[in-house]
Amino acid sequence: MERIQVAHDLSFSRIIHGLWRLADWNYSSEGTLSLIEQCMDQGITTFDHADIYGGYTCEALFGQALALKPSLREKMEIVTKCGIKLVTENRPEHKVKHYDTSKEHIIRSVEQSLKNFQTDYIDVLLIHRPDPFMDSQETAEAFQELKKSGKVRHFGVSNFKRSQLNLLQSFLEFDLVTNQIELSPYELENFEDGTLDLCQEIRLAPMAWSPLAGGKIFSAQDEKAARLRMKLTELKNELNAAGIDEVIYGWLLAHPARIMPIVGSGKIDRIQSAVSSQKIKLTRQQWFDVLSASMGYEVP
Repeated sequence: MERIQVAHDLSFSRIIHGLWRLADWNYSSEGTLSLIEQCMDQGITTFDHADIYGGYTCEALFGQALALKPSLREKMEIVTKCGIKLVTENRPEHKVKHYDTSKEHIIRSVEQSLKNFQTDYIDVLLIHRPDPFMDSQETAEAFQELKKSGKVRHFGVSNFKRSQLNLLQSFLEFDLVTNQIELSPYELENFEDGTLDLCQEIRLAPMAWSPLAGGKIFSAQDEKAARLRMKLTELKNELNAAGIDEVIYGWLLAHPARIMPIVGSGKIDRIQSAVSSQKIKLTRQQWFDVLSASMGYEVP
């Protein structure tokens, strides 16, 4: 498994496992532990979470599994996010979905995440969504306090655009290490609006959520999805890939921004397909062939 150096003392596995649907998979703690170990056996050591996943349950489910074999903790990287407050039964004080990037909330969220994971540190904490009410100085103070205490090693953002990332970075004495953004052949916004350009400019490797476009490429009936399915099937045959999902992952991996796809599946065969995609080597022309299929026209 290729590894990406995101900080001088931290690297991620090129393929990342996402746990946002862990509660839906209905695994026992032993079953979750088995899935974790199968991922790690294939070289996937980076696991992506958020405090809100599963209605605030997924972190604890992962932690309960990890508690069955605590020695795995030092061999993995845990990424989690905070900043979104959902309206749920177990959060009756939340009257409306909103964002909270205050120092108080970030620190309290981290304390809860540490309890959930049954660990004493988080490798990377991300702000989940850009907050239009964010006081960047206050958010930075929370980061600095958590870093100084050793509770969080490094920090990043998720879904931030250029100006939003640069604003927060301007208040920090250390570098943000990643931006988790939506990237797929179907969803091109972050390729087109300068977000991915900034990642290369500041040497920040992005994490890619929904790399398979939430399954749209496989089943959606719109013209874009149909064009992509046809082109990806053609390339699957050319590249001798097992499925078009391998071609999609390979398309992302080929990009010079060092994209790290997040695989959000609880099925080991789907995870294995993502790992196998590292062998897929698209030519420049094949890469643009997929891009053109998505856009519906040739590049200018």
